[in-house]
Amino acid sequence: MDLKRFESMDTVMLLSIVNMKLRDEFPSLTELAKYFEIDESALASKLAGGGFEYQPEQNQFR
Repeated sequence: MDLKRFESMDTVMLLSIVNMKLRDEFPSLTELAKYFEIDESALASKLAGGGFEYQPEQNQFR
């Protein structure tokens, strides 16, 4: 799934996709953002708007 259009995605669906990618493919949010060539803070802000914060210790949004 391409995350380049994350800003227009449903927040809960985005959360599910991002957490799956972090769990299965990327060691950090920074690496995920680099791979998809997206703004890490914009992605975190979009998910924060839904009440989800990145937890680096668990490498997931909660």
